[in-house]
Amino acid sequence: VQLQESGPGLVKPSQTLSLTCTVSGGSVTAASYYWHWIRQPPGKGLEWMGAIDWSGSRFYGPSLKSRISISSDTSKNQVTLRLSSVTPEDTAVYYCAASTTLVTVATTKNLYDYWGQGTQVTVSS
Repeated sequence: VQLQESGPGLVKPSQTLSLTCTVSGGSVTAASYYWHWIRQPPGKGLEWMGAIDWSGSRFYGPSLKSRISISSDTSKNQVTLRLSSVTPEDTAVYYCAASTTLVTVATTKNLYDYWGQGTQVTVSS
């Protein structure tokens, strides 16, 4: 399975960040797969943001729950992240990852089976 993140590298404060993860070599509807968004702010550790599973069920981290939305497009085999009302504190490298169990922490990349290369997003006016 290969994952590729894409989206704008610069977002203005108060706007909505939108990123897409394109999945190849696998299907977003493959049974028992979870598709995650994880980020790493500069100088900080990994933060699990949320996930969507093969059936479309969504799981969000408590600190982002009011601003985050994750969806999947089965026709394009993509998973999309939307994060509203961004601030400079949302500046980070954003990763798409996949696992076959529901992991809701990101203490180490080894907890996940597949990772994208990551994409830098900067929030600045």
